Amino acid sequence: MSKAPFIKELTLPAVAAPMFLISGPQLVIECCKNGIVGTFPALNQRTSEGFEEWLIEIKTALADFEKETGKKAAPFGVNLIVHHSNPRLKADLALCVKHEVPLIITSLGAVSELVDTVHNYGGLVFHDVIKKRHAEKANEAGVDGLILVAAGAGGHAGTLNPMPFVSEIRKFFKKTILLSGCISTGKDIASAMQMGADLAYMGTRFINTEESKAPKAYRDMIIDCGASDIVYTAAISGVSANFLGPSLNAMGITEEMLARKKKVDFGEELTVDENEAKAWATIWSAGQGVATIHNSLPVKDLVSDLKTEFKIAIQEQYKLLEMYK
Repeated sequence: MSKAPFIKELTLPAVAAPMFLISGPQLVIECCKNGIVGTFPALNQRTSEGFEEWLIEIKTALADFEKETGKKAAPFGVNLIVHHSNPRLKADLALCVKHEVPLIITSLGAVSELVDTVHNYGGLVFHDVIKKRHAEKANEAGVDGLILVAAGAGGHAGTLNPMPFVSEIRKFFKKTILLSGCISTGKDIASAMQMGADLAYMGTRFINTEESKAPKAYRDMIIDCGASDIVYTAAISGVSANFLGPSLNAMGITEEMLARKKKVDFGEELTVDENEAKAWATIWSAGQGVATIHNSLPVKDLVSDLKTEFKIAIQEQYKLLEMYK
């Protein structure tokens, strides 16, 4: 079983995760230019027509970058929600095929037919999971990579500690493993590699970049919050996820409201009225990794800092080898 071939071409073993309402073309393009994988959710564009415009924009910008610099950009990816309530799946997948999107990230369903469709044009499929059973099903569907969403991750997250989670999945999955959850520094990336992951999957840290679509108030709240300010609930989207507690409080969301169960419906996300959309846009997701985020930087500077921290962490590990001969 082979690992994703693009890994050795990256400047850092990292993927900027697709974030709802946050990831757009500018963030994706800058990530890829700086040697890490940039991704975005198809549903961040309200229509399939708009989604295709984004695909064209990203492909054009990266092609121009490669022509002008002679450097190879990292591949980009698109997140597709594979759930019966997503009415856009078929149309958006067709556009991914048309534009030969290098990486497809699937959520809430691993389907072998979709994997085969992507493989037919040479693309890769990574699937996110929060438990072993889901990983086994995705493996059976033929995915090329598994994104292990551990406890504390921003957005839809699991409850497992990353150390046993990676170890358990590595026993039967020999392809690419990505680890998600509280990874905000280069040292965290090195730790993910030590645990057996091939790539670090970073979401919250890239909210606080100048190229993200997050408003300043959102970024400031991330800087002000610590790990204990993160609230884990299924009441917002119907799937258990982590949110910034102060953003829930600001919207008047009580503990009683958080205890309610909400039906998962991604079609509803596309049809909410303008006022409701504005309200939900101020309920902000983030992971426990906010504890180590203290600024907001351009992607170029962030990747440079992460790379420096990563190298220092690896060098420190070598020192440990000398200490414990």
